[in-house]
Amino acid sequence: MIDRDRFPVDPWRLIETRYSEEGVGETLFSIGNGYLGLRGNHIEGRGAHEHGTFINGLHETWPIRHAEQAYGFAEVGQTIVNAPDAKVMRVYVDDEPISFDEADVREYRRTLDMRTGVLERLVVWETPSGKRVRMRDERIVSFEERHLAILRLEVVVENSDAPVTISCQILNRQDGAGVYAGTPTQAQKPGFDPRKAEKIADRVLEPGEHWQDGLRSALSYRVADSGMTVAVVADHILETENEYSARALVEADIAKNVFRVQAKAGVPITVTKLVSYHTSRGVPPRELVDRCRRSLDRVAVEGVETQFQRQRDWLDAFWERSDVQIGGHDDLQQATRWCLLQLAQAAARADGTGVPAKGVSGSGYSGHYFWDTEIYVLPFLAYTSPQWARNALRARVLMLPAARRRAAQLNEAGALFPWRTINGEEASAYYAAGTAQYHINADVSFALGKYVRATGDTEFLRREGADVAVETARLWATLGFWRSAQVVENADAADGLQTFHIHGVTGPDEYTTVVNDNLYTNVMARYNLRFAAEVVREIRETYPEDYRDLVERTGLFEGEAESWERAAEAMFIPYSESLGIHPQDSLFLEREVWDLAHTPSSQRPLLLHFHPLVIYRFQVLKQADVVLALFLQGNHFSPEEKRADFDYYDPLTTGDSTLSAVVQSILAAEVGYQDLALKYFEESIFVDLHDLHNNAADGVHVASAGGVWTALVCGFGGMRDYEGELSFDPRLPAAWPSLTFPMKWKESEVTVTITAHELRLRVRSGAPVPFTVRDEAYIATEGEEVVVPLADQGPLIPGRPTLRQFADARREDGTRLSASVPVITTSIPVLAPPE
Repeated sequence: MIDRDRFPVDPWRLIETRYSEEGVGETLFSIGNGYLGLRGNHIEGRGAHEHGTFINGLHETWPIRHAEQAYGFAEVGQTIVNAPDAKVMRVYVDDEPISFDEADVREYRRTLDMRTGVLERLVVWETPSGKRVRMRDERIVSFEERHLAILRLEVVVENSDAPVTISCQILNRQDGAGVYAGTPTQAQKPGFDPRKAEKIADRVLEPGEHWQDGLRSALSYRVADSGMTVAVVADHILETENEYSARALVEADIAKNVFRVQAKAGVPITVTKLVSYHTSRGVPPRELVDRCRRSLDRVAVEGVETQFQRQRDWLDAFWERSDVQIGGHDDLQQATRWCLLQLAQAAARADGTGVPAKGVSGSGYSGHYFWDTEIYVLPFLAYTSPQWARNALRARVLMLPAARRRAAQLNEAGALFPWRTINGEEASAYYAAGTAQYHINADVSFALGKYVRATGDTEFLRREGADVAVETARLWATLGFWRSAQVVENADAADGLQTFHIHGVTGPDEYTTVVNDNLYTNVMARYNLRFAAEVVREIRETYPEDYRDLVERTGLFEGEAESWERAAEAMFIPYSESLGIHPQDSLFLEREVWDLAHTPSSQRPLLLHFHPLVIYRFQVLKQADVVLALFLQGNHFSPEEKRADFDYYDPLTTGDSTLSAVVQSILAAEVGYQDLALKYFEESIFVDLHDLHNNAADGVHVASAGGVWTALVCGFGGMRDYEGELSFDPRLPAAWPSLTFPMKWKESEVTVTITAHELRLRVRSGAPVPFTVRDEAYIATEGEEVVVPLADQGPLIPGRPTLRQFADARREDGTRLSASVPVITTSIPVLAPPE
């Protein structure tokens, strides 16, 4: 899928051998730590898709103007702010800048080393007068020092003396024009795309304190409407045996530290730029400047090389607990490690803020947090770096006050988490595919349960997490309603005939909106209700003091948890006897089938070519919906049901969402479509590296990267943790010699290796680990490796499901299903009755 001349295979490095002025490269070579992110812009700071420096949670707000307003619509939008850009370190030789579209470039190589966390670029170019210049620059965003980035540039004029100027700058890209904003590249594509961030016409960053002191420069701002503040301070260290002078310039939107060097042939010039960023929801800019100064003072004492070594040490520990190894496939190994690194760069130092859909690698989706974190990212965090998972869950705990207000606004009890947000308030202007996705409540509760099962961290559950479980369950209790199968005088006598329904919601599939009894929503709400009741009962019986605190915090009343259990047991789960499948919702099968196989590629993705009302009239999926429920709650469905549902929905799924392929891969592997599972996996692993959805330029698809880990561990590795029991049922692809992955299970660290004929589980440290392999029980103790023979890798089904299955399919009322493609008409059609 990838141009391997430009991006050669290397299992530990992403290497680029040819310069290209495109936004995808900026994303692929972004570096960050979950708090601070630097896009992979070149230090020359000129043409770019997006000159991006992003800080998690730093945002501006603006009024949402609806064409027609209605009660409860989201009122205030939020979008991530482009923080001041400190990446610029321009080089001039003989007063001529390097310009890649004109320069005589003899060598070029850019490398993201995933072991060291260092982004390095080597460029050798020749000036018109024949002077050969070697430039090597590198940068890190520190995982240890949350607020620190380091950029280092070495310049050598190899064959001649020459005047060299290095201009180090900080620029306000958010509000600047011209050279401040950067020249857009030709790669930018005009036109409508709802996945991009909003553009704010008014000034966003209001200048605060700005100054220079020696080789140190500072800029600070207040965000105009949100009231947030941000400061950046950069220090500079010049090392050379050449003669040089320095000058400086500072204004509200720019700071320059310029070094003029009389370079001797072969004598290197090294400039190290230490940069610190701090943000706040309201602390004055001057205080943030002081914090930046203290951060840089500490680094100055410790030394620059110490920071690079700490970065390597930090990543050594990360890979020890996170690295998934695919035997014999260096190309997939490279892509896997790139995806796992993106998860660290998006979540490691988020430290109580959410994990944005694009991490801190771009402005796509406006820097918002979605359900992506809980369903696709948090499992990786919980099983490899549980502290990060806990921090991500705390972000939801901190949103509870706003979520309670939102539920009340929608006439519900409990709390309703926002579909998309930065500050906790709902920012989704299109309610049908936004607020109506009530399932986010169950997703958050599901992630909480998964974290507690994986770690055994009941202390967090009792102290904070239980509040989330209680308030999300309350919402389902009022959003849903009871319906009796027949009218009876005594309602109590009809309990066995009553079912619990949830109407007017949207599931994960955004091509089908505001429906009744969406299967995914009902199945996950059932989990949410049961989990909340179980949590309340456990705390009440085992931790009476914590229970009293929970009652005081939430107003929990006697019998409330038991009412949730009754609703869960009676939850309506749609099922079609005639088709033998679970309908996606109560009316899904009433729609006609969209014939995706005969839809031109020029009309994909559908959301960019068809009005929503056109899409909503068909059985067509943006992403896996029922299939996702089959995975997350797989212990509630039989193997036969999973196979039937997968066969039905797979041909209807467009994969227009990057969240879909990983789930389809997992279920395809489980039910037996082994080749198809591998195909979907390769689609997911190259989403960004090959820009399969044509929007990688706007930032990394972090949830898809998280799904890659899940597809490997749960899909091919067959790992499940239903009811807190660890189990395996492997599905290793036939072309893979082995699959090895580490994981944490409660107090223990284990390594699992799967080959065609056996599964090996070794406890590296910690308590004994009970587990099952295909229903056979085992226990592994520390230092011991349990070897389990495997007769096969599960069922094998050739090919893939197709629309041919609909040839004789009929609905419950006897009508036949038919597949078609919406016709774009240029004249009024004459409709005739069917023959």
